[in-house]
Amino acid sequence: MGSAAAGGALFDATRVHTISLTVDEAVLADVLTTYVSSGDKKWASADVTIDGQQFQNVGIKLKGNSSLRGVTADTDPATLPWRIRLDKYVDGQNLDGYTDITVRSNNTETSLNEAVALDLLAEAGLASQEAMSTRFSVNGGAEELRLTVQNLNGDWVEQNFPEAGADSILYKAESEGDWSWRGADGDYSGAFDIEAGLKDYTPLIELLDLLNNGTQTEINEKLPQMVDLDSFASYLAFQDLINNFDDIDGPGNNSYLFWDSATKKFTIVSWDHNLAFGADPGGNAAGGMGRGADGAMPGGVPSGALGRPNTGGADRPAPGDWPSDVPSAPNQDPSWGATPPAGVPEPGADQGQGLPGAGGGTMPGGQSNPLVTAFNANTEWQGLYTSEMTRLRTELVTSGQLSQIVDARAAVLTEQASDLVSSETVTSEASAIIEQTKANG
Repeated sequence: MGSAAAGGALFDATRVHTISLTVDEAVLADVLTTYVSSGDKKWASADVTIDGQQFQNVGIKLKGNSSLRGVTADTDPATLPWRIRLDKYVDGQNLDGYTDITVRSNNTETSLNEAVALDLLAEAGLASQEAMSTRFSVNGGAEELRLTVQNLNGDWVEQNFPEAGADSILYKAESEGDWSWRGADGDYSGAFDIEAGLKDYTPLIELLDLLNNGTQTEINEKLPQMVDLDSFASYLAFQDLINNFDDIDGPGNNSYLFWDSATKKFTIVSWDHNLAFGADPGGNAAGGMGRGADGAMPGGVPSGALGRPNTGGADRPAPGDWPSDVPSAPNQDPSWGATPPAGVPEPGADQGQGLPGAGGGTMPGGQSNPLVTAFNANTEWQGLYTSEMTRLRTELVTSGQLSQIVDARAAVLTEQASDLVSSETVTSEASAIIEQTKANG
C-alpha cells in the first residue's frame, strides 16, 4: 500500500499516517556515533514529510534509554526511536497545532498494546497523549510500522490542564534517577528534568523532603495537601489494570509530575506504555505479542498468558512467576545478551511487591518509589485504589470499551498496513490484549 494521503488531523486514529525523514547521511552518522561513544543525544537538522506536508529544518534527536541499548553506527535509523520538533529551528512551525512528537520504540509488531493503553488512559479520565500508527522511513529506506505519540511539553500542559496556574511546572523523572533526598540545596536536575513551566525545583524538593524525611503521621497529614491522591489512586489502578510493571515504581522510573501553581498539588502523569498488557522488555509479550531477535513472532506463548501474573484487581494476590514457556534468551533483545539491563526483571523473577497500587517493578538501584510506599502504608488510601480498580474495570473492560478500542485500532492496521504487518499478527496481538486483561482480573 502507498503512503497516507495528505490532509486531515495529525492524530486521526482512523488512518495509518506517514512520516519520512530526510537527513544528511554524514549528519545522521554523527548523531549515531556520538550516542554510541558518549551516550549524548544531540539535536540535528532534518527535513520531514508528514502525510504529504513538507517541513524543512526541523529538529530531530534520539529518544529513549533502554530502547537504545545495543545501538551501533550501522543500526537502521528507521527502527530507532526519534523525537521530532518542528519548531526547534523555525519558530512557529507546526502541524495542526502540534510541534513536538515522538516516534516510539516497538516492543510488539503492531504497537497495539501502547496505542490501546493511551486510548484507555484518556477514557479513564487521566491525562494521556495522542497516538497514531505510522509508516516511518528515513532517507527513502524501507517503511517501518511505528507508533507516534504527542510529546509532553507546554502545549500538552495547556491541553490537559487548561485551568492550571500560570506558574505551574511539568517535571520528568529521569530513567537513571531516583526520588532520594539530596538536601534542601541539593542538585535535583540529574533526577528530574523540567519540561515546561518555571525553572524551579522548590515544589518538588518539598515533596521529596516529606516523603524521605517525614514521619508516617506527617505524611498522612501533609501528603493530601501536596498530591492529588484521588488521581494517584486512579493512576496506580490503571497501571495494574493494563499490567504495566514499568511505571512510576518500575525499572524505567517512568512518570511525569505536574505541579499546579493554583492548587499547589502534584498530579502523577503516565508515560511510556510499550510494555502494557504484559509485554516483555526483551521484546516478547504475553498472549502472543512480541518481536523476536530477528523481528519474528515468538512461539510457545499461550493465548492470554500473563507477563506479570495477577497484578490487577481489588484483591490483588502476591505476584507469581512469569509463565515458564515464555521464551527468554533466544527471542529477547539481542543487545541485552543473556541478561536484561539493571533493574529489568528476568523471566521467572519476582515482578512486584504484591501491594495494592504497587506498580510491580523496581526502580533503578533496586529501590521502591517513596510515593508508592507512602501510599501503600495508609489503609484509607489503599481503599481509594480498590475503589478505582473496581470503577476502571467496570467502565473500561466490562462495559466493552476495551474491546471497541482494540477492534478499531486493529481494523485500521488490517485495512491500511497489510504490507507492513500480517493480518494474522494483528489479530493475534489484538486478541492477546483482550485475553490478558480478562485473565488479569
